Parts: sequence; structure tokens; C-alpha cells
Amino acid sequence: MDLFETFLRPEGKESSDTLAGRMSLAAFSNSREHNSNDDPPPAGKETESNSAQPLSRLIILEDADHMSMRWQAYLRRMLETVGPASRFIFTARAPSAIIDALRSRTQMIRLPACDDKTLKRTLEGIIDAEGINLEDGIIDDILYVSQGNIRRAIFMLELLWAHDKLSDRSSIHDLIQGITMKAGRDIIEMALQGNVVGSRWLDRNGRRIKVRTGAVAEVDRLLDDHGLEPEDVIDQIHSALVGRRLPLNDSLRSEILQALAKCSRDIQLHTHARIHFEDFLHRVAEVGRNRIVTT
Repeated sequence: MDLFETFLRPEGKESSDTLAGRMSLAAFSNSREHNSNDDPPPAGKETESNSAQPLSRLIILEDADHMSMRWQAYLRRMLETVGPASRFIFTARAPSAIIDALRSRTQMIRLPACDDKTLKRTLEGIIDAEGINLEDGIIDDILYVSQGNIRRAIFMLELLWAHDKLSDRSSIHDLIQGITMKAGRDIIEMALQGNVVGSRWLDRNGRRIKVRTGAVAEVDRLLDDHGLEPEDVIDQIHSALVGRRLPLNDSLRSEILQALAKCSRDIQLHTHARIHFEDFLHRVAEVGRNRIVTT
């Protein structure tokens, strides 16, 4: 965030001048210029026009929904002063996590998920350009896991390539098994049975180690071993709750969904997602105990 503020306020933190508010190319110092034959302008060449209006800067903030409330408020104050000099684009998976003061100043555009043909053509283009060799069927597996999310598909391809797993289709199968609805269903079932946090001793390489078990261990496995984002885990649990493979009556399902909604909201407001997942699972366990006592 210090680098971000330095970028926006080149004259220092105490200055009221902002990079976004400047109206000329002098806003960019020579140290920010990077000329390279490998990185041409987006249009292929620089465009010159004597009739162009004063420079309008385009600043893109990815995953703006992950910014803290403090920095969102900071951006709001800056947006009020930049005038016509700059335009901002916020990308977000959860627009509701962006404060109302920012959302009221923006036009929301919802992008639908990519169809399989577009996604497959994009991945094949990357594979051809990089000269990657991979096992047959891995692309179809990535399409299945990404569910139309092009960024997730590219990230998975890059991750498998970096770990030299593109020749081993079982690696993507492990990922699929970890993030399909079965994982969310197992988490809910264990929590309802009261198996939230536990441990057991295992022998590994002649040493006894203590490993965590229970619903929390399943959440940790999705977050750590499979690299899912907290929002992805929320999606898996929600899919299991509204699916037909988890036999729950409407009243019980409603109570768990309310607890999950609170967990999803708290995750957007705080840094440590695991704390809120554990709190959610304990609430589910309490719901399960109350149902048994009532019955």
C-alpha cells in the first residue's frame, strides 16, 4: 500500500497533489518509462493527435473488493478531486464488498462466464505460443474445474506447468476431487455430527506426528493443499447445501445458509478467513446438536 500511495502521490504523503489529478504527460517521471521491443503499445503503435483532449489516465485496480475499508475511503476522497484527468476501473468478484460511496460513483458491468469454446481456444493459444507439451484430456479437465472463469483456467494451466504436472493427468484429478461438491458436502456432514476440530497421531518416516482432523481440516486442505480462495470454499459449501445430495429439511438448511451468509460477509471484512470458517463450522455443529436434542 505504501507503493500504491507513492504512485498516486509522487510529491509525498503530505502533498495534496495526486498523480491521478495531473493533466499532462509530466505526471510520469522518466523512472516510470520502460521502453522495450518485447512490450509494444497495446494498439501496436503510439497514436498522436493534435485534437486530443487533455490526457485522461486509466488506472485499473484488480480485486478491488479485497481492499480494506480505510483504503476504499481514501480512494473515495481522491476520486472527488481528480476531475476529468483520470478514469478508474475496479475489478471485483464480490461488488457488495465495495463501499457504497465508491459504487455510487461507478457504472457496474457484469461479465458473464466464458463459454467452453472461447476458454479452450484461449488455453490452446497459450500452449502453442509457449510450446508446452501436455497429456491429452488435461485441457478438458481444466475447463471442467474453472467453470467459465478464464483467469482461474489460465492460473491453473500456469500452476501445473510450473510444477511440471502437465504430463500427469492424475494431478488435475486430485484438484477436481478437492474442489467438487463432495468436499463441501463432507464439511457440512462432519460439522453436523459435531466433528469440527480433532486430531490424531500418524507415523511418517519413523516419526509420530499429530495431524488435524474434522471439518476444519477439510477447509484447511482446500485452502492450503489445493490453493482455493476463501470465496471458492464458500461457493463449494453453498453448492452442497442447495444441491440434492445432502438430505436436509428446509428449516435446517435455512439455518445453515444464514450462518454461511454471515461467514461470507465476515470474510470480506477481515483478513484471516480461517477464523470465520471455524466459527461457521461451530455454529453448524450447534445447530446439529439442537436438532438432536429437539428430536
